[in-house]
Amino acid sequence: MSTFTIFLILIILVSFLLVVVVMVQNPKGGGLSSSFGGGGTQQMGGVKKTTDFLDKSTWALATLLLALILISNFAIPGAGGNTESKIISGEQTIESAPATPMATPAQADDTATPADSTN
Repeated sequence: MSTFTIFLILIILVSFLLVVVVMVQNPKGGGLSSSFGGGGTQQMGGVKKTTDFLDKSTWALATLLLALILISNFAIPGAGGNTESKIISGEQTIESAPATPMATPAQADDTATPADSTN
């Protein structure tokens, strides 16, 4: 399995987890925390401040997703190619070799024009 495939699987997994965490939250502040004893209050033996946990996990997953996407850019197949310009280094390929100029009809004619015969 290539490095890019591993990053791709991790990105999909983190994206799915981020969707789940965002969907659990209530847009008006209730969400999962309201079902565990009211909004913003602490529970006796359970999770404390669930809204803080969901908020922090959302930011952590979003940051992780961004980092994975940026790092996976280095693992894309074929992305590490030669970035130096062949023109600057002086190399010429067959396609970029300069062609000999074609003779125009005026140059092919051996007769001199009056403008050419000035001494």
